Amino acid sequence: DLVRAAGMTGISSSQVSRLCQSIDERVSAFLSRPIEGRWPYLWLDATYVKARDGGRVVSKACVLAVAVNTEGRREVLGLAVGPAETEAFWKQFLRDLIGRGMAGVQLVISDAHAGLKKAVAQVLGASWQRCRVHFMRDVLAHVHKRHQSMVAAAIRTAFAQQNGAEARAQWRETAESLRSRFPKVAAMMDAAEDEVLAHTAFPAAHWSKIASTNPLERVNKEIKRRSDVVGIFPNEAAITRLVGAVVLEQSEEWQVGRCYIAKHSLAELHDEDNDEPKQIDNAA
Repeated sequence: DLVRAAGMTGISSSQVSRLCQSIDERVSAFLSRPIEGRWPYLWLDATYVKARDGGRVVSKACVLAVAVNTEGRREVLGLAVGPAETEAFWKQFLRDLIGRGMAGVQLVISDAHAGLKKAVAQVLGASWQRCRVHFMRDVLAHVHKRHQSMVAAAIRTAFAQQNGAEARAQWRETAESLRSRFPKVAAMMDAAEDEVLAHTAFPAAHWSKIASTNPLERVNKEIKRRSDVVGIFPNEAAITRLVGAVVLEQSEEWQVGRCYIAKHSLAELHDEDNDEPKQIDNAA
């Protein structure tokens, strides 16, 4: 239909096959490329699309890894398509990234998917940051609509502090102030303190970038926009082709844009002589 709209007579099935093969080769080369250097921050997320499988229409998980290297630049490191976000699926995905050379991960940012958390702990052994945007949504689901703005504003006061100690003190103070009226919210804050405030152990200049999965939001929105046009994919290969092309395009755009995190601030993370994480003094 698009070809006809452009004033041409049509396109043959062999031409379609050649185009698809060309795209597949580019996407495959991108997704299997060696990963060089160190990647202190890693964002993981998944989005779901519809596909045909064994005569049925099912949801397929597209899991995505985006990371920042020591030069401060973002790249899409990996993409995988599978039936669900199981622990085994995430483990294999992370092992594949390590096998391609991914190293130096200090903090992983994601939502609170149980299988993903276990996979990160077992495969990477890095600190884990629970996306604060997802946490806030979970909390507000237990609050009446007329109180949501007040509760959200109270919790956000912890994110406005200057260092980790102050952030944690404010977090606990807020939990106590909400406990009588919103006991469920206070209990959720008690349980999630270490997870939601993990980013405060890193340089304060990075906090706004590493406290949530926002760096992936634009990519996921573009994936959904393109996949909604397709509707139902015929198979997993078709998903990888389209989504892979989207993330390849995005990663190339990041390479010619400005750095996501200033290179000089990333120098605080590691002592290059012994490769041990430096102690970050955010109060300085």
